[in-house]
Amino acid sequence: MSMATKEIPCVTLNTGHPMPVLAFGTGSSRPPADLSDTILHAVRLGYLHLDTASIYGTEPAVGAAVAEAVRTGAIASRADLFVTSKLAMADARPGRVVPALRASLARLNLDYLDLFLIHWPAADVSSSPAPVEFDMEGVWRDMEECQRLGLAKSVGVSNFSAAKMSALLSLAAVPPAVNQVEMNVGWRQEKVRRVCAAHGVVVAAYSPLGANGDAWGSDAVMESAVMRQVAAARGKSVAQVALRWVYEQGVCLVARSFNRERLQQNMAIFDWELGEEDMAMIATIPQRRACKGQHVVSPNGPYKSFEELWDGEI
Repeated sequence: MSMATKEIPCVTLNTGHPMPVLAFGTGSSRPPADLSDTILHAVRLGYLHLDTASIYGTEPAVGAAVAEAVRTGAIASRADLFVTSKLAMADARPGRVVPALRASLARLNLDYLDLFLIHWPAADVSSSPAPVEFDMEGVWRDMEECQRLGLAKSVGVSNFSAAKMSALLSLAAVPPAVNQVEMNVGWRQEKVRRVCAAHGVVVAAYSPLGANGDAWGSDAVMESAVMRQVAAARGKSVAQVALRWVYEQGVCLVARSFNRERLQQNMAIFDWELGEEDMAMIATIPQRRACKGQHVVSPNGPYKSFEELWDGEI
């Protein structure tokens, strides 16, 4: 392993595999033209966990960066990196999962993923006027097959509510290793975290800065007067305080930045702590979900409202 693993700690998943707690996220409506160069720069800084998804369109850039990192000696081998990708809704149906993972691996030019997630608890809602029910058990059996075949070392989910996590855990032969959900100081996800903690499932936070700047994003984190006050008192940036808060909850982070200076700042969160007073102040921040899953809710789909999609956790 490169020296960088000393800077970014790892958590051990329920499969026994170590996962770096801070990932470089590549989901963006506006990825830079030189994305693979930016990813390679991130790897050289010490980001050893790369997060992508079929739907992001960034798998080829991630794959190119991995190959270049190995070629140039930034890492010793592919095994030094932890690569996560996700199953698109259109493929979240029994029989489509393993072929979809093989297609992702082809785009990444990799033999295996370290982690493969069901991106949303939904099948494609746009392809038919009739509701397309999400066959949770059928899809999960195929995810288990992905792990059994060695195509993914660990499997998990994303955007699963506490209720959906409980349902999945009750039927899973191989329990999910990770649930990746929106989580930040403005949306603390206490219910999901309780269910996951009780069953040894690691929670990973996407949008730990509130996805500020995205069309669906929230200013609850980066524009928070409370966060600015805590950051000023600590001599840290608002982003660093926000990321450190998530980390102190025992949650992993998927942080997206294509700014090279901020990439370095986002790593500098592991050698200091927030105090009790900081935590008490942060606890006063009003709560609201930013990523509501508008594209999943449909009059023709299985989820006709946000309440149904999130099981009331809104």
